[in-house]
Amino acid sequence: MTGQDQPSPWWRPARYADRRPFLQARSAITRALRDWFEEQGFAEVETGVLQVSPGNETHLHAPRTELIRADGSQVTRYLRTSPEFACKKLLAAGEPRIYEFARVFRDRERGDLHLPEFTMLEWYRADAGYDAIMADTIVVIAHAAQATGIGTFAFRGRTADPFAEPELLTVAGAFTRFAGIDLLSTIVDGEGDRAALAAAAGARVRVTDDDTWSDIFSKVLVEHVEPDLGQGRLTVLFEYPAPEAALARTKAGDPRVAERFEVYACGVELANGFGELTDAGEQRHRFTAAMDEKARRYGERYPLDEDFLAAVGQMPEASGVALGFDRLVMLATGAPRIDQVVWTPPAGEP
Repeated sequence: MTGQDQPSPWWRPARYADRRPFLQARSAITRALRDWFEEQGFAEVETGVLQVSPGNETHLHAPRTELIRADGSQVTRYLRTSPEFACKKLLAAGEPRIYEFARVFRDRERGDLHLPEFTMLEWYRADAGYDAIMADTIVVIAHAAQATGIGTFAFRGRTADPFAEPELLTVAGAFTRFAGIDLLSTIVDGEGDRAALAAAAGARVRVTDDDTWSDIFSKVLVEHVEPDLGQGRLTVLFEYPAPEAALARTKAGDPRVAERFEVYACGVELANGFGELTDAGEQRHRFTAAMDEKARRYGERYPLDEDFLAAVGQMPEASGVALGFDRLVMLATGAPRIDQVVWTPPAGEP
């Protein structure tokens, strides 16, 4: 390839001009959401990017660095995949309502919907059920659309009205509707029955001997459920199965499901929220299991943040949500790709 075939740098005025309207809209959305959070009594916080642990999920990968202390010793730190650990420490400290436009980092992620460095909008309400944070999320998405004046979200041939009453759908209901699978029958005592789900899903997805219950669940979700979510209006997918609870508490009266939800528009996942787990022992158990699986799959594991686990046990009842801000801006501006709505593209890209 000759030099003339190479695209001009993104900062060349002629090329940058194509992106500038999306960036101006991004600023308008940011202002509108900050105003809304202030009206609701939230405090904006800024938490540290470098963390003892970047998060303890099996399939999330974080950049790491070695810091040199004043005495010359080295210590490992990670670029966070989410501000969640730090925000929950603030809840334990007594903050009642907080939000953050957080820069977060994830290895092994790049595509039309993924960036290695992106903005996560997270907020938390102490002493509130997850239905409150679910309602917040719908309002935030509508405010973003209102800020740009867009009437309909569109992505890859799918559309969604951000102002319409959202569809409420349980994960079990979605598996029945879109895949013909009785998901809850494959959960026993809060654990996934791998053989039962493999038998139920075998005709719908390719199941390998190495697949865990969670692997099969994810394949069905990605291939048969997510493409049909957020069609015509937003979809709130809630009551995730207990094996996929992550940092959410299980539902009172039904240990098969957790107080976890996700919001979709045009088949795109925008937000992931929890009724927060406040049982430190259970959180440690989940993290340890996830890191054991990460070690088996990827040959690495991240340390547990003992300070975070101590804070979990001191947290009030709370709910919180993480929203992919760049994805929301992409839909609210009509941009076809996520890299068109960030001020500078990933380092090293033209």
